[in-house]
Amino acid sequence: TALPICCVNPADGLSEEQREFQQVATSFATNEMQPHMKSWDEKEEFPQDVLRKAASLGFGGIYVRPDYGGSGLSRLDASIIFEALASGCVSTTA
Repeated sequence: TALPICCVNPADGLSEEQREFQQVATSFATNEMQPHMKSWDEKEEFPQDVLRKAASLGFGGIYVRPDYGGSGLSRLDASIIFEALASGCVSTTA
């Protein structure tokens, strides 16, 4: 007999704001990073233009206070964002 397939929803336990960060970062990773990750890794490219787009979504200066131009997010918020972005390209997110 087959075992039931179980999975954990990565959004469980997150606030609405954190779910929104996660959704936006996952969408960005899927559309802007994932299609290019193999090429970037093979050519050892660092896609500055894509990271600038990520920054325009608030994913740059995550820990920097808003009065200094950052997002002012917590470590947990950042880890949610980094995990979602890594689904598109681990090496670029790192």
